Amino acid sequence: MDFEIIVATAHHTVYASAISAMISEASLKRGTGIANRTAAYIERKMQEEHAVLALYKGDVAGFCYIETWSHHKYVANSGLIVADHFQHKGLAAKIKTKAFELSKELYPHSKLFGITTSLPVMKINSALGYKPVTFSELTDDEDFWKGCQGCKNIDILKRNDHKMCLCTGMLYKPNGEIKMAPEPTKKRWEKFTSFFIERAKRLKNLKIK
Repeated sequence: MDFEIIVATAHHTVYASAISAMISEASLKRGTGIANRTAAYIERKMQEEHAVLALYKGDVAGFCYIETWSHHKYVANSGLIVADHFQHKGLAAKIKTKAFELSKELYPHSKLFGITTSLPVMKINSALGYKPVTFSELTDDEDFWKGCQGCKNIDILKRNDHKMCLCTGMLYKPNGEIKMAPEPTKKRWEKFTSFFIERAKRLKNLKIK
């Protein structure tokens, strides 16, 4: 399918409400690991030109936005979402790669990071060069962690003093040329999957109270 993947601007704020609804629906379906965002918040990201929008024949197909933390020391590509009828077409990787390129262009010396429970997102991040890390290696900016208030697992995060939750932290350190996310090698992906499985086993002992 021929998707148009662009840096969103103030001209695209007409799509903000639809994107906010998509995020809310995905949050309900997934039940974990995705925080809701208001239409006003999404509009602001578009006006700042800190968002990536995917369109198909004028309709919203997907979205992602950029946030900076700790005085631009860290940059997060957050809110990655793909409409249900456009999933499994490689669109998420294309959106993520565009956001990755934009982040590196705007903040070439910053560390890129994210937290997610989505295995497909982890796979995309891994292909781009992100590595699984503990939360201690991520930003300590309180405003970032306040963004988790919209996630149903916020009590787990709070009980662990923001050091552990069901999400996996991933970090990319600047190291040169930006490339389109390639398919990871079998050996590399098996190593990453093994890490995730072991981590999931440890987190299985966490009980929601």
